[in-house]
Amino acid sequence: MSVVEATAQSIAKAAETLRAGGLVAFPTETVYGLGGDATNERAVAAIFEAKGRPQFNPLISHVLDAAAARAFVHWNDTAEKLAATFWPGPLTLVLPRAEGSSIALLATAGLDTVAIRAPSHPIAQALMRATGRPIAAPSANRSGEVSPTRPEHVAQSLGVRAPTILDGGACLVGVESTVLDLSGDTPILLRPGGATREAIEAVIGPIALSDAIPTGDAARKSPGQLHSHYAPSRPVRLEATSVSPDEGLLAFGDAVPQGAMLTMNLSPSGDVGEAAANLFAMMRSLDRPGIGRIAVAPIPHTGLGLAINDRLRRAAADDDSNRQR
Repeated sequence: MSVVEATAQSIAKAAETLRAGGLVAFPTETVYGLGGDATNERAVAAIFEAKGRPQFNPLISHVLDAAAARAFVHWNDTAEKLAATFWPGPLTLVLPRAEGSSIALLATAGLDTVAIRAPSHPIAQALMRATGRPIAAPSANRSGEVSPTRPEHVAQSLGVRAPTILDGGACLVGVESTVLDLSGDTPILLRPGGATREAIEAVIGPIALSDAIPTGDAARKSPGQLHSHYAPSRPVRLEATSVSPDEGLLAFGDAVPQGAMLTMNLSPSGDVGEAAANLFAMMRSLDRPGIGRIAVAPIPHTGLGLAINDRLRRAAADDDSNRQR
């Protein structure tokens, strides 16, 4: 782990690390972020692993500007007005995922929406420009700890889990970005932050508050909140040690039950990090006509396995047939 001065050379090296699938901690105007290539499922999984994040909360993908955002989300007039006023700056917009969007499914927690923003910090901007890809970056601290606003906070919290920390001094804003959901008919404030509600309403008119929307465990699309995950249309059966011919099998490790209509292996080597990176894409691949049910092999409840099993429990929650056989 090293804290390095943010020079043109160190930023270029950090960009190489990101393009190779590694992680870099860097400053934004809000807090320090732990960044990974938002288009790389394995890099996104490494972010969850480094933070010890207990669930696959959606991550914010950072881009340079509105023009860059349009490649990944369905842009609309409201987003255009807000970006013209607040970007670059501490406002995250949640928008429908664009067809062909390269943002990793794990970064969006399998949802059909993407949380995206353009940070104003010059080091963040230089890093994104050098990387040439969107950067997924939650706060650079272990899950449950206070968000870091100085490089030493990152070092104290993450240690070697953040091999490179770009030093940008103290963050100007010091609280996370505001998150505004624009994926429905009414803008909804999912998380207050650096852009005030009053300032937002001055641009687009009244917005709703998330705690006024009846959601239970559904439709929360922001980091730090309850959220819904991608729910397959096929029933899901957990802890499967055998399979039926009408089932699609989500396998793990080298002990793979035979006889499924279609088998996909989250990690033949039994690596939970690899499994996390493959989870949402493989779930979608098995959720297809002809497959009656998705059977899921046992996955260890260690490391990222906790998050994987949490996700799978939610997917199987309404399925009465969810039992081992």
